[in-house]
Amino acid sequence: MEIFQKEYEYYLRGVLGLSANTVQNYCGDVAKYCQFLKTYRKRTHPEDIETEDIRAYLANLKRRGIATSSQARVLTSLKSFHKFLLQEKYATRNVAQAIAAPKRKKKLPLILSFQETEELLSSLKSDSPAALRNKAMIELMYSSGIRVSELVNLRLGDLHLQMGFLKVFGKGKKERLIPIGEYAVDVLKQYLREARPLLLKNKQTDFLFLNIRGTGITRESFWKILKKQAEEAGIKKNITPHTLRHSFASHMLERGLDLRLIQELLGHEDISTTEIYTHIRDVKLKETYLDAHPRARKQGR
Repeated sequence: MEIFQKEYEYYLRGVLGLSANTVQNYCGDVAKYCQFLKTYRKRTHPEDIETEDIRAYLANLKRRGIATSSQARVLTSLKSFHKFLLQEKYATRNVAQAIAAPKRKKKLPLILSFQETEELLSSLKSDSPAALRNKAMIELMYSSGIRVSELVNLRLGDLHLQMGFLKVFGKGKKERLIPIGEYAVDVLKQYLREARPLLLKNKQTDFLFLNIRGTGITRESFWKILKKQAEEAGIKKNITPHTLRHSFASHMLERGLDLRLIQELLGHEDISTTEIYTHIRDVKLKETYLDAHPRARKQGR
């Protein structure tokens, strides 16, 4: 099955143009699946695979205690793989098509409140090149709601500060234009003027955000920066870069922005992905009601 896995990887990279991380995740899932088929089901060619083989693999994941969300992600990878096999005529049928994803409880994403967000942003300093860079990154991420991968891959040419927007290449290399607020614009101008030239250290790169060696900063580095800044701001939640993205979307929805516009800003393919933020709003509405209404709770509870 190795040759088909390699062809599938070429397809994801060259035809679909998926990001390196997405390709790695899909191919990793498929590699484990193919190893299972070879070892336990004696399947060595796509045409030999049956629907029950896929069900057996998913059942194996469940027995091993793999989370339902992870099982669903694996099934997405397998469906993609079998669709590719049929499309390229390596198989005459798509045996994964009829398999439904395991039902999972919808987990609401962690967000910061307005107050927590203000505390985080107010704690940011600008007394050194690195501090000013950190302030610009965090302010921009909350202002735009972009993914951390999009943030660290920004180039100088992606900024259009006079017009107040930036150009982002999201999943599948799809381009979108995103407006950014005046606070973010101001701190970005200050970063470009006062900090980036010092971080650059006479090197040549068009990455917007640089580390102390003058090269592009990584996602892992930004995660550590954000975590440390949250601790310094006194925020107890275990936040990640995606928390800023979730907070951006949730706060925009609370302020009345249309869900379709939020979908466009976030770069979601499907509106159902964006609808999770309406659930957050509904939960907060219920909590506010229970706290405010005199007969919402029984005495003693």
